[in-house]
Amino acid sequence: MWKHIKPQASTLRLWQGALLVALVLFWYLMTTPGLVPPFMFDNDRQAAFFFGEPLRVAERIWTWFVRDADIYQHLGVTLTETVLAFAIGAIGGLGGGLWLALSPMASAILEPYIKALNSMPRIILAPIFAVWFGLGIASKVALGVTLVFFIVFFNVYQGVKEVSPVVLANARMLGASQKQLLRHVYLPSATSWVFSSLHTSVGLAFVGAVVGEYLGSSQGVGYLILQAEGSFDINTVMAGIVVLTAFALALDWAVGRIEKRLMKWQPRAGETEKL
Repeated sequence: MWKHIKPQASTLRLWQGALLVALVLFWYLMTTPGLVPPFMFDNDRQAAFFFGEPLRVAERIWTWFVRDADIYQHLGVTLTETVLAFAIGAIGGLGGGLWLALSPMASAILEPYIKALNSMPRIILAPIFAVWFGLGIASKVALGVTLVFFIVFFNVYQGVKEVSPVVLANARMLGASQKQLLRHVYLPSATSWVFSSLHTSVGLAFVGAVVGEYLGSSQGVGYLILQAEGSFDINTVMAGIVVLTAFALALDWAVGRIEKRLMKWQPRAGETEKL
């Protein structure tokens, strides 16, 4: 009974906003001296030391963007690294997934090597990329590409493999060429898999950029967070996390908008039920 009830868009936004307010309020109450339960921490300031204070975090973000306006260069570097890693990894994964899914011989030969590369903890490649490409943007982009590529690759590969044999047989019977099959059968089948992987890859692209900045950089939001950690400035660390999360959500929203535009042909859940 309850699983069929879906809130309206306006009500949904209200509930989501209320939950965010409740979480921030809980954070404020737990880190404000005099309000922290005495049995949880040794003193009133300990909670704020470990988790930061929301008002100070907001003040730091205001200083970054408005008062001093000194974050834009760092943010631009991190976003450039993220977008490049996301775009290169997604395009490479899409092309590689289509190629291997449509080439049984190449797939059989390369399968163990692809599985070996995918099973490798790719974060450990960051120091190697720093040696190969230096401490500039290139090493961060390379790390992000390795994180994004395999997510997209395996989703595209699986999407193409799951094309209905009946649909393929009917298309071939009607005289469809390989190019027409790719455009009208394989790509539409893999599209939903592609966008599912892209939503996951957004966060991984940010991970690649920030981890690369941790290991060696003189600019970027990851560099700011690292400097704050060195001085135990938890409020600046939390502010950096909030900023990165906000821009990751913005990039994910952009992917969602593109998905809606390209997936108009696919019926929604409500329309399917009516049919």
